[in-house]
Order: sequence, then structure tokens, then C-alpha cells
Amino acid sequence: MAWDFSTDPEFQQKLDWMTEFVQTEIEPLDLAFSSHLVYDKDHPVHEKVVRPLQDEVRARDLWACHLGPDLGGKGYGQLKLALMNEILGRSNWAPSVFGSQAPDSGNAEIIAHYGTDEQKEKYLQPLLDGRISSCYSMTEPQAGSDPQQFRCRAERDGDEWVINGEKWFTSAGAHADIIFVMCVNGMFVVPRESPGVEIAEYPALHNHIRYNNVRVPADHLLGPEDGARVLAQRRLGGGRIHHAMRTVAQVKLAFDIMCERALSRESHGKVIAEHQMVAEAIADSYAEINMLRLLVLWTAWTIDNSSTRQARTQIAACKYTCAKVLREVSYRALHIMGSLGTTDLTPLQAMWAAAPTMAIADGVDEVHKVTVARNVLRGYQPHPGLWPTEYLPAKREQARKKYAGLIAADPDLAAWADADAAAHGSRSRLGRR
Repeated sequence: MAWDFSTDPEFQQKLDWMTEFVQTEIEPLDLAFSSHLVYDKDHPVHEKVVRPLQDEVRARDLWACHLGPDLGGKGYGQLKLALMNEILGRSNWAPSVFGSQAPDSGNAEIIAHYGTDEQKEKYLQPLLDGRISSCYSMTEPQAGSDPQQFRCRAERDGDEWVINGEKWFTSAGAHADIIFVMCVNGMFVVPRESPGVEIAEYPALHNHIRYNNVRVPADHLLGPEDGARVLAQRRLGGGRIHHAMRTVAQVKLAFDIMCERALSRESHGKVIAEHQMVAEAIADSYAEINMLRLLVLWTAWTIDNSSTRQARTQIAACKYTCAKVLREVSYRALHIMGSLGTTDLTPLQAMWAAAPTMAIADGVDEVHKVTVARNVLRGYQPHPGLWPTEYLPAKREQARKKYAGLIAADPDLAAWADADAAAHGSRSRLGRR
């Protein structure tokens, strides 16, 4: 039997180093440089600041740990990655410094599994090295993330595919060197500079893209034709659990801010931590954060010991739970911070504003809740007859039959059983009146 909440001491040393490294060397990047520059690999900050930090990560053998050794990573399982992402999630720049920046991390895995040798040489290694950026173009204006309503399509024309349609909310689209486009009849890799790729300036980070007769070579189809949904689920499943892992870091940061403020601010003659409603906010947040964390770690463990497919119910639960906990904890922390919390002078306002996006991105929470309910209910059956399985009068009668011989042989037990039966019978008669 294995049931353990401890971390291997050797790996804990790596986590301890990561914690200090992120706080002292990477978090300052969030304050000195816009988070949008994470995706702009041509900006001087990458060459002058980020790459030296990446070299330190490589020296510690912690680069791109989600990838296998054949791709330059450590091939860590999801449980180790969860513990790492609890640290990396504190900073917008940290995943890039550690070679696990989304969407590049998931896109690199798609190229590794489905790309041609030429595509791997041209795109994969630069992605793995953090030299180019990519984006994942799935959502459509009229459909959201529902593939049943997608319209973007590729038509075969000789040795090329011609793509027409539009996509909405393509994160980092304006900075991407290559675009992974999900069409109704396949997944395609498209160089951003291809004629016909029109990227709107809005929204600033999550771009609206039109594909007007965009031509790509025939081998730019990834995986089988009509296989886009299979590739998407493979890619998005891992992405959802990693979002949840990094959300744990965010809510823990909000909690730290909340607790510090509760002990620092006075109201009505005492620190606000001594007021009952503030104490309730802290207690509820503590419980919710740890429930989310354990759900994420359990899901990661399940993936490691079976597969992403086997853990899909848990992944869906993680997805909507992390959005809910982020919303609740960041709001409580913001409220306890007071007017300062509503400004951009602390991270709290941005955290709270990010919660709705978390609830919509990678499929709206309602869809994932339906998935969880449907999968859970497969393990149940409707009860036969009028009364449910736990209908107490019927179960009580079964229990009396089970012990009938024992009761009949003991006058004291028989007297007690008669009195008990009479009492329950009286209650039943009262209940029918």
C-alpha cells in the first residue's frame, strides 16, 4: 500500500532552489517588463536577461522537464510537474525561463508526435530552445470552443491546403512565428507570415485572426485528416491540468497577501485578523486552497499511474474548481486589502480579473461540469421499485431478519426489538397523517 504526502528529499532540494530562484531572479521581470514581452522572442530582454537565466536552469537540469530526454527534457511525471508549477505559477515569466511556457510547450509536443522530419528541424528545436513563439488558434467568434459549430476549413488544392475562416481569442497570435490552426477537417501548422493571415490588433494579447485563402504545403497537416479533435483533446487535457497547477501558486500568493494584511491593519481598536468575518475569510480560503491542491496532485498522480484519458473526469473537475477558488480567494484578499486592493498597486486586482478568463478558457466551466456529472453517473444505476436503496424502513426490516434468530433466543433483545419496532411504527403512522 502506498499513501504518502511527502516529497523525495533530493527533489525537495530542487524545489527549494526553484522557490528562491523564482522569487529573487524571475519575479522582478514581472515588474520591470510587460508580460506581453514573454511571447516577443525578438525583444532584447530575451537575449540579455532571459537567456542567462535559462542557462542557470539548464545547469540545474530543470529545463523543459515536461518533455522526454529525446527532446531535451527530464520526462518528469505530472506529480513532479505539479509541485514545480506551484512555484512557477507565481510569475508570468517563470515558465518561459524554465522552458515550459504555454502555448509553446503543448504545441512542441504536437510537432514532436505528428510533425514531419523537416517540420521538426525547422520548428521543433527553435520552440524547445525558446527561440520562436507559437500560438494555438481554435476558438471561433460564433462558436466559442465548441468544435461542432466551427466553420474554419481547409480545402485540398494539388500539393497545398487552402485555409479559410476566422478565429477569435488566439493567445499570443500577434507574436507567434507559427500558428497551429484547428480546422473542421484537420489540424495545420501555418507560418504567421503566410499570405492571407490577417491578425487584428485587438484584443491585445488574445488576437482575432482571419485566414483568407491561406496556402500551406500538403505536409503541414498534423496527424490524420479529420483528426483535429483527437489532437485537440490530447493537447488541451495536459494544458488544463497545468493551468490548475499554476493556479495553486496564484491563490497561495493571494492568501499570503491576505494573511499579512490581516495582521497589519487595525480597525475598531484591534487588528482586523481578530474580527470574526476576516477570520472566516482566512479559514475558508485555507480550506479551499488545500482542497484544490490535493485535487490537482491526485489528478497528476492518476495521470502518472494510468493516462490522461483515464483522468479526464478529474482534469475537468480541476479546471472549473481552480477558476472558482481563484475567484473566491482573490476576492477575499482584495476585500481585506481594502481600497488598495482595487488598484493595480498589488497583484490582487489582476488575479480577480483573471478569474472569469480562467472559467472560459479551454472550454467553459459549465461544459466541464456536465462532463464530470455524466462520467460520474456512469457508475450508478437507478434504484428498482418505488423506494431508494437507503430507504430506512426497508433496510431496518432486512436487519431484523438478519438477526431474527439471535433476537428470538434472547428475551432482553426481543423486548428491545419489540419496543424499537413499535417506536418506529408510531413514527411511520405520524408521518402519514
